[in-house]
Amino acid sequence: MKFLADQDVYAATVSFLKELGHDPVTASQLNLSQATDISLLQEAQRRRILITRDRDFGALVFVKSIRVGVIYLRALPKSLDAMHRELQRVLGLYSEDQIVNAFIVVQPERHRIRKLPAQ
Repeated sequence: MKFLADQDVYAATVSFLKELGHDPVTASQLNLSQATDISLLQEAQRRRILITRDRDFGALVFVKSIRVGVIYLRALPKSLDAMHRELQRVLGLYSEDQIVNAFIVVQPERHRIRKLPAQ
């Protein structure tokens, strides 16, 4: 899967996604490190699933109806390994089509998935 990693995503998580065979790019690689949240969502809409640690994206996706798949990571450095295991489980449980059409909260040892409203 192709991911756009927000600037707040740990480098270890980007490396972890690469090790799993996915294609993550960081906001800074696309010269978007100072971009607004809306700009990041618009970039992700073109071709990637947004992965972030910023909870504000939930409001943008659901309240402002910006339709893009988002994986919201909730972990501190000390729980990163457990969150990575759950992220790997999520990526194995759900197809790319399901993830592109959802807002998923991933935290150590559990996750929640919420489908995006129909267009």
